[in-house]
Amino acid sequence: MTETLRPDNPDQLRDLLAWATAEEKTVEVVGGGSKRALGRPITADHVVQLGGMAGITLYEPNELVMTANPATPIGEIEAALGEKNQQLEFEPPNYGPLLASTGGGQGAAGGRSNVPTGTLGGAIACNLSGPRRIKSGAARDHFLGFHAVSGRGEIFKSGGRVVKNVTGYDLSKLMAGSWGTLAAMTEVTVKVLPSPEKTRTALLVGADPARAVQAMIKAMQSPHEVSGAAWLPASLADASGVDLIAGHKGPVAALRVEGPGPSAEYRCNALREMLSEFGATEELHSMNSVAFWREVRDVMPFAAPGDQRAVWKLSVPPAAAPDLVDELTAIDGSDAFLDWGGGLVWLALPTGADASHEAVRAAIERSTGHATLFRAPEEIRRAVPVFQPQPGARTMLAQRVKAAFDPKGILNPGRMYADI
Repeated sequence: MTETLRPDNPDQLRDLLAWATAEEKTVEVVGGGSKRALGRPITADHVVQLGGMAGITLYEPNELVMTANPATPIGEIEAALGEKNQQLEFEPPNYGPLLASTGGGQGAAGGRSNVPTGTLGGAIACNLSGPRRIKSGAARDHFLGFHAVSGRGEIFKSGGRVVKNVTGYDLSKLMAGSWGTLAAMTEVTVKVLPSPEKTRTALLVGADPARAVQAMIKAMQSPHEVSGAAWLPASLADASGVDLIAGHKGPVAALRVEGPGPSAEYRCNALREMLSEFGATEELHSMNSVAFWREVRDVMPFAAPGDQRAVWKLSVPPAAAPDLVDELTAIDGSDAFLDWGGGLVWLALPTGADASHEAVRAAIERSTGHATLFRAPEEIRRAVPVFQPQPGARTMLAQRVKAAFDPKGILNPGRMYADI
């Protein structure tokens, strides 16, 4: 029977993982639990719950740096930053509602009100970033340093509180996106930045995916510092909680600008003028802009209670997105929307027996992108590749890195790939 172990500090975690290594016992490392339904299902001897290792340990607003324990809820981080008008620039998403809509992210009591809270450690470990990635980079680009315990049961650290402290091997880049398969982090340091004074969003109404992507690419190549670029088809725009989005009864492309009030207003007007060659334009002001981009960030179009469809996260060259959307939404019961200016396609389709993984993989191969099965029942995530299959050389490299940090393979076994 799987036992849950709850270390309260790095020394206890070190002793626990050293014991697990010596006994060759596998462990599933869990922070807040909101991402347990992401990736391949883990079968482990024990669960290591890091919930006791939470809290902000250092915050220096003038130095734009924050250090926190891994299980610190993102909400707590954002509240502390908000008091100083600062933010996490990589805009970490909250996928709790998305995963809970099929039961994958439910808490112990099994209801949406018990959806686990995302944590800073989880956002960094999975390298999760929101719509602002096109301007500000991914989570790993704001990750300055960490302390962790390896699968060898050894405490180590990398990086520091400023970028210049990162010398030698930049292990922060390696840890971000490792999904807890290399080490269990015990402290995370991130860069923070001032929050924008104003947020405005220029809307292009009625454009199909091809014209929307053309418009978004043109806007992102402009000097107007676009910090979000998304497109929703009519079927998803109509369900938005933002009245101006839903009220158009048609597809909507959105382009966000942020900054001082006069600057945001000027750039939004300039974008609307630029977009007018593609169709009619509208505008969202700050409150509606924030609400809309939260919907995009958290993939809320696919998070309605009872939506049982599988969800894929597809990364492609923006110019390839329209044809990919046309091909895959030809499957009955499917929907798709675009983020990152077309570079990110969120696709929902009937779960079926295998989440249509062969059709998705074939389409992705033609578009030279990669696909992640983001939401699906456990039996499907166990049976089909969840992450993009890697060429043999990359698999061998990943295995060598895994062996260096976790030679007995005790940490989150098979979370990303069956043999890693």
